[in-house]
Amino acid sequence: MKHRIGYNKLGRTASHRKALVKNMVTQLYRHERIRTTRTKALEVRRRAEKFITRAKEDTLHNRRIVAKSVQDKAVLAKLFTEIAPGFVDRPGGYTRILKLGYRRGDAAEMVLLELVTKDGEAPTRKKPVKAKGKKESAKAATDTILEESADVTVESADSGRENGAAAGATETDADADTDVQR
Repeated sequence: MKHRIGYNKLGRTASHRKALVKNMVTQLYRHERIRTTRTKALEVRRRAEKFITRAKEDTLHNRRIVAKSVQDKAVLAKLFTEIAPGFVDRPGGYTRILKLGYRRGDAAEMVLLELVTKDGEAPTRKKPVKAKGKKESAKAATDTILEESADVTVESADSGRENGAAAGATETDADADTDVQR
């Protein structure tokens, strides 16, 4: 019978499992979303939500308990100052699991484990805009290169004046400044 089995052992030794969960919880807080297998996500979610509940009340005792597992000081500070205050009015359910499909090779079910934001939406990421046609993408690429090169020349001219260089600097001096900035 499988009664009273409190957690999934994930096919690992106790020390390996604890290290895995600690690292994944830390990465979840750092990046606010992680891509992993479904079984790992369910185990990480349990620990992550308990830590967020602890972090909602910023006391020394709670910090020390959470610091046992989240050993990165910057991530710990982010949890207590940025993440947890956003969930003060929420009585649980700080994460969501989105199914991504099956992994090639072993067909493990892959999911996206992410923190829910204040308004219930996932954290947004800036994605590059892709052009559809070959001509459009070539034109967009050349436009970006031209804009970058114009920015570099303007910056190098401005930096030369700020450093006290003469207004009549030669082209080789400007080219040297540009090469250094790249």
